[in-house]
Amino acid sequence: MDLLKFFTAGNVDDGKSTLIGRLLFDSNAISTDIIETLTQQSKKINSNTGIDLAMLTDGLRAEREQGITIDVAYKYFTTVKRKFIIADTPGHLQYTRNMFTGASNANLAIILVDARNGITDQTKRHTIISSILGIQNIVVCINKMDLVDYSEKKYEEIRTNYLSLTKQLPIKNIAFIPVSALEGDNVVLQSTNMTWYNGNTLLEYLETVEIFEAQKSNESRFQVQYVIRPQGKEFHDYRGFAGSILSGTYQKGQQVTVLPSGIETFIDKIELHQKEVEVAEANAPVVLHLKDKFDIGRGTTIVPSDNLPKTKKEFNATICWMDNASYIPGQKIILQNNSFKTKAIISEVVSKIDIHSYAELASDGIITLNDLCKVVIKTADLISFDSYLQNKIFGSFILINENTNNTIAAGIID
Repeated sequence: MDLLKFFTAGNVDDGKSTLIGRLLFDSNAISTDIIETLTQQSKKINSNTGIDLAMLTDGLRAEREQGITIDVAYKYFTTVKRKFIIADTPGHLQYTRNMFTGASNANLAIILVDARNGITDQTKRHTIISSILGIQNIVVCINKMDLVDYSEKKYEEIRTNYLSLTKQLPIKNIAFIPVSALEGDNVVLQSTNMTWYNGNTLLEYLETVEIFEAQKSNESRFQVQYVIRPQGKEFHDYRGFAGSILSGTYQKGQQVTVLPSGIETFIDKIELHQKEVEVAEANAPVVLHLKDKFDIGRGTTIVPSDNLPKTKKEFNATICWMDNASYIPGQKIILQNNSFKTKAIISEVVSKIDIHSYAELASDGIITLNDLCKVVIKTADLISFDSYLQNKIFGSFILINENTNNTIAAGIID
């Protein structure tokens, strides 16, 4: 079975959590004891209704009390055709940073639109974030169709407007499904209220859609997370470099380059789960042993000598500002790319991305919460990287406030 990772996005109260709840409930992906618990909790909040499907993903107490999603909730389920990981992301403007995080590992976006309200600023913002992150599949679920009398005219109006807004974005596949998450129309079961719609239900679409792997990298990339040096009598000469393989494969005897030093050597041994192996692939937690001894520490990159990433002290990036405090020109920050950390500055704010036109606007140098900006970043140390669209894991980073240790931005390398 292949794996589809998708997230829900859209404006607040568009019904994202209810849609995911309905998808899980109607596909029999919820155990009986959880259903009983949620039914009792739903009665405490509103005795006149049945189970509140949104509670399946809104797990925080504040979320249930206010009826909103604050943090990203992850759910896992499987059908006979495919495995799924769902990220239910917030719709509030102030939680756009959480949505950016949830979207960063997805293959597909489900963007909800309230049939009564049509396309909003958050619809546009979430669409452009999906595009920036290289997501090639977008499903626009036009929700709450029961509140517009299942109007085909309303559905077509929203569909036309959305296609007009996104025609200049590099998205390969956009699909539209009219649904009622509350009533269950076209989520798992075909609706009898919209006979004019003859397309797939949401679940049918998710089970059959082609997964575009534009961001799946074959480049072999590894960063050291920990240097293992027991120094006991039994392991007197033991020196291993532990970490997860970020992408690609590594094999015993392979010629590799240690970056940023540029020194070449060979892989002498690979350990996986305390056993020696000949080959290890992406996501495997391994310990690499090199033929030669070098000064290697946490954050050092080890890559095949015939496939080197870029190694520089300056690069162009797109960032989403996540801090309530605005950017201060020249402020000192820490850049973290996986286990690599270095001091850095934003040397130039090149442009801001307008969510209405998707155009890049001349920058005034100011960056505030949820702004999407093109920037130039300079680092104190050499950093090795690929572009985000070439290698998703190796081409992304976060920026950290040096004084507060708060994450202030997430970024992707252009």
